[in-house]
Amino acid sequence: MPNPLPSLLAGVVFGLALAAPPGPMNAVIAEESVNNGWLAGARTGLGAMTADAVFFVGSLFGVVAFVERFPTVRAAMVGVGGVLMCYFAYGAARDAVGDVETVPSGDGAARKAATGFRKAFVLALTNPYQILFWLTIGVGLLEPGELDVLSYTPYVGADLAGLLVVRTGSPALIVGFFLGITLWITGFPAALRAAQRRVAAFAPVVAGTSALVLAGFGVVFLIDAVRTLV
Repeated sequence: MPNPLPSLLAGVVFGLALAAPPGPMNAVIAEESVNNGWLAGARTGLGAMTADAVFFVGSLFGVVAFVERFPTVRAAMVGVGGVLMCYFAYGAARDAVGDVETVPSGDGAARKAATGFRKAFVLALTNPYQILFWLTIGVGLLEPGELDVLSYTPYVGADLAGLLVVRTGSPALIVGFFLGITLWITGFPAALRAAQRRVAAFAPVVAGTSALVLAGFGVVFLIDAVRTLV
């Protein structure tokens, strides 16, 4: 019986490689973490990961392929995502120029954490990059074959190609993939909170950066939706 440990570890690396690079999801996680605490940041990341789980199940049953097959449906989803990102960018910009140092506690913290979960979940469901990932690479994780894990790392994948090639078709690879994402969505908010305790102006900078990232991706998504519909 094959040893599942290599596939599990490869999945962890794959999950971390896809979750760590800058993007709209990490912008939302960062903004929630510095404004509302570690729990809110982790719950926000859980919202994005839950969307990945939905896409994974949907890809197995052909739902993701259905969305991609009908450009109007895909454009509508992307357009909604673009509008939401611009709206959340506005909220992050307000936090950047306001008081974001007071972290809620008790019932307030629980409500903020739930809000972050819903925000990331909806954004992830309308993210065309995640849809495309699960339509192509993601659905193939359980099919026998090979996967060049690091080649799919955003921005630097071409430089890392060939460094970690594993066999697909093992459930351990999927388990490791989601475990890697879990490590990121818990460790990233913790690192941000630690930095925030050491740097007084850290929260406004993170909120401002998050606003720019969300606004940029929001505009790109809206342009993509309009081009598809036109």
